[in-house]
Amino acid sequence: MDMGQGLTTAWQAVVGFVPLLIGFLVILVLGWFIAWLVGKGVAKGLHGVGLDRALHRGGVGEYFERSRWTASELCGKIIYYVGLLFVFTLAFNVFGPNPISTLLSDVISWIPRGIVALVIVVVAAMIAKAVRDIISGALGGLSYGRFIANVAGVFILALGVIAALNQMGVAVSVTMPVLIAVLATIGGILVVGVGGGMIEPMRSRWSRWLDVAERETGRLNKDESYRAGREAAMSGPTERREGATASGQAPSASTRPGPGGGPAS
Repeated sequence: MDMGQGLTTAWQAVVGFVPLLIGFLVILVLGWFIAWLVGKGVAKGLHGVGLDRALHRGGVGEYFERSRWTASELCGKIIYYVGLLFVFTLAFNVFGPNPISTLLSDVISWIPRGIVALVIVVVAAMIAKAVRDIISGALGGLSYGRFIANVAGVFILALGVIAALNQMGVAVSVTMPVLIAVLATIGGILVVGVGGGMIEPMRSRWSRWLDVAERETGRLNKDESYRAGREAAMSGPTERREGATASGQAPSASTRPGPGGGPAS
């Protein structure tokens, strides 16, 4: 009697679980296909509207040159995997409340913060590329111009990464110890090295660096002044001739040739 009751209970459990399993598999297969289709459509649509070309002109495209995917394909992959998360959540909800559904719900609630962090990094990279190009163009005649441009670009990109980590909620726990370690290292180097036995060497180095910067800046200003004066000297006669032609005035009597070929009196 007890064995028969146990078999009946087990059979009822199996019969009640099979429809749930079938629903789980149906939702999983259909959801996977829909997520794949939407991801492909988003990738083709973004490529069609010129996202890759726009990012390449903005300076961010160079970061995708070593990647397997372009920017539009990466966006399509993100949409695809986000869709899979929703599909898994719906599929596991068939079995009722369970830890997997709770975990997936937490991950889905975090996704908007991750997207905002990604946008912050992309914008920071574009700004860093623009600032680096501007500084390189302005200080291109100096030997240390490219170094200053790279430092400025890396600094702006680092600020963007820190802001993105802050948006993701990991900035305080990750970046703060690293920032404290870097500042402590720099402070120790300054105290022990510069404030200790390296005062005279550092003073001589600073003097040489300032002298080099002053010479190169003066040479750059001299080259620009010479170029501007040369262009003004070359364009002066042309502008005067064009002005005389445009006014349509005939030569004056003092410069008009006389009967004998000389100037008229």
